[in-house]
Amino acid sequence: MALTDADVQKQIKHMMAFIEQEAKEKVEEIDAKADEEFSIEKGRLVQTQRLKIMDYYEKKEKQIEQLKKIQMSNLKNQARLKVLKVRNDMITDLLNEARRRLARMAQDAAQYSQLLEGLVLQGFYQLLEPKVTVRCRQQDVDLVQAAIDKNLPIYREAVKRDLVVRIDQGRFLPAEIAGGVELYNDNGKIKVCNTLESRIELISQQMMPEIRTSLFGANPNRKFMD
Repeated sequence: MALTDADVQKQIKHMMAFIEQEAKEKVEEIDAKADEEFSIEKGRLVQTQRLKIMDYYEKKEKQIEQLKKIQMSNLKNQARLKVLKVRNDMITDLLNEARRRLARMAQDAAQYSQLLEGLVLQGFYQLLEPKVTVRCRQQDVDLVQAAIDKNLPIYREAVKRDLVVRIDQGRFLPAEIAGGVELYNDNGKIKVCNTLESRIELISQQMMPEIRTSLFGANPNRKFMD
């Protein structure tokens, strides 16, 4: 039976509706897949950027922490240097006070004479030379000569040898020093410095650990004791 025009038109419309539905479903499928791929790519990009940002700030945090450690170390070193300077200033003041007291002691003739006797005799023993030249302040010549006269018999008896001593009248020690003597062998190449300044300097070096302990307490970092 032949199709009428109406039947043909109906089938054509049906086919077109089917094609449109197929196309619509295909578009929806493509859109869904595109959305899925977009979400996956967006998540990948977000995660990548997030990791980059985390890595960037982690490095920044480490740099800041390292900088903080360096600054703290610098501050500690500066504080340590300030403490050392203050301590050294205190020790310097202490030694200066000791020198001032020695200078005052030299003004006491009896006490100073006894001190000179010890310095002169010690110089004799250190040199152990047959001829000795003594230098002193000009104002101390008489006291030093008395010390020499007193100690010559003691020295000769102790070492069983003779000793010739003279005071150098051509070169005196500076008047501004606290006192004491310098002793030389015959050719002047060997010297024993027994001025009050040299003695206090020597004693301060030998006793520096005790001085520091007395002023500032025991050093907790010191492992060995003399």
